[in-house]
Amino acid sequence: MNYLRSLIKIIIKSAILLVFLSTVISAQDISNQDAPKDTIFVMKKSPWGAVLRSAVIPGFGQFYNESYYKIPIIWGLGAWFVYGWIQNNDDYVTNKNLFIDSGQNIYKSKRDFFRDQRNNFTIYFVLLYLLNLVDAYVDAHLFDFNVDEDFLTGSTRLNLRLNF
Repeated sequence: MNYLRSLIKIIIKSAILLVFLSTVISAQDISNQDAPKDTIFVMKKSPWGAVLRSAVIPGFGQFYNESYYKIPIIWGLGAWFVYGWIQNNDDYVTNKNLFIDSGQNIYKSKRDFFRDQRNNFTIYFVLLYLLNLVDAYVDAHLFDFNVDEDFLTGSTRLNLRLNF
């Protein structure tokens, strides 16, 4: 029960942090007084659109942002966390039943261990999901970021983008 409370606290704190960071980012003044009045910067990718896509299907926001290499990482870690949760839940149920049947303390300690591990994998999965959302948001904001020239040295930089 304590793990459920701590999981809820982590989710609430992460949501508050996400809202705080989004208000700080959106509160910045992006107008430039020296820019010509006839040009308006329009972002190519919508940050909140990327977040919504990733909220529905984890990794879809990264696909939208053309960060294709991140998708197998998110899915692989998510599959590993789900597998760990299932495995530890099965071991928890087995040891719980053995403890109920025999009453031996060794099964109680194993039961508690596997319950703790199962709860940890739940926390890991939730953190991965939230990180997926934050990454989609930040990546959409930085999609138009351009580093063509180093203004200190005057040399050009290599800008590599893979398009499939």
